[in-house]
Amino acid sequence: MTVSPRLLRRRRRPPFRRLVFLCALVGLFLLTPSAGGVPGDPTPPEVTPTIVGTIGGAGWYRTNVTVNWSVVDPESIILSTTGCDTRTLTVDTMGTRLTCSAVSDGGETTKSVTIKVDKTPPAASAAADRQPDANGWYNRLLTVTASGTDATSGIASCTSAQYAGPDNVSAGVAASCSDIAGNVTSTSFSFKYDATAPTLTGLRTKAGNRSADIMWRASSDTLVVEVARAPGRSGVAESVVYRGPASSYRDKGLAVGRKYHYRVTGFDEATNKIEQAVDVVATGALLSPLPGQRISSTKPPNLVWTAVKRASYYNLQLIRGHRVLSVWSASNSFQLRRTWLYQGRRYRLRPGVYRWYVWPGFGRIAAARYGRLLGSSAFVVSG
Repeated sequence: MTVSPRLLRRRRRPPFRRLVFLCALVGLFLLTPSAGGVPGDPTPPEVTPTIVGTIGGAGWYRTNVTVNWSVVDPESIILSTTGCDTRTLTVDTMGTRLTCSAVSDGGETTKSVTIKVDKTPPAASAAADRQPDANGWYNRLLTVTASGTDATSGIASCTSAQYAGPDNVSAGVAASCSDIAGNVTSTSFSFKYDATAPTLTGLRTKAGNRSADIMWRASSDTLVVEVARAPGRSGVAESVVYRGPASSYRDKGLAVGRKYHYRVTGFDEATNKIEQAVDVVATGALLSPLPGQRISSTKPPNLVWTAVKRASYYNLQLIRGHRVLSVWSASNSFQLRRTWLYQGRRYRLRPGVYRWYVWPGFGRIAAARYGRLLGSSAFVVSG
């Protein structure tokens, strides 16, 4: 069968309907929405914060904080942003929320960050665990502890420290408090410290007529000296008979022959103390030897008594069963010898009890004008 040329030309040309169909199919493909809801961009923008600042503890910043936002979409242009400008926080905040939103053909992304800033160190102070021990001074170990407050992040911890010397009129102990953000405040507590006792030396006594002189040397830091005596006054076991800054004390009204125990205590301003003690046997006008004192026969005693005003001489008599010596002395003492002559007879200082008496004399010895008996005492000579 023969096909006409006109019919052949009609078959080679695509029908118009087919062309329209192909165009509609391509357009349908191009206009079909993607998964992101926008033709050709399946994903929303990427929003990333960049935070610049010094991070402290528990997510707090301790300096100014700058927040930058990175907004990108590789598949389409960014159509709009909200809140994505650079922000710098310069004041303390317990939490400031920053939000950045961005829109592209692929959709919308919103990101937020919360920034906590505490640049202010806490307020802190330090105190000791007790009041001063005496007169504003500490004289033993003390503990100093810091305490504080913080209005923003709050207190995390405070330190403490102990002090036990050296002595110092301007001693100090440091401590600190930290807030949760990591800010630290150092503080200190100043005080006077002295744990060293004063010194007391040269304690000695001098017997008097029913009295005793107690003498000592105290160091310059000694504030007061206390003298206590046993037996005490008015029948008590012990009495404080002196308290003051002097370096000696005369105790009067003592019972002749009685033994007294004296405690001498020096205190400094911090009430540190040093104590020494001495015993005294009270005498009357006859001072030495002490009543009842034991003496070696090889070391004869020097007999001493209280001087009497306007006395020209003294008569000393020594009794051992009977009178064995009577002498006149121009001074208020007489050195006894191991042997001596009395009324033509030689005597020797032999073991036994010796009692002695002294009278003051006035004028010439020949006038024999004597005053009242000063007193009597006794000593014991051993072999």
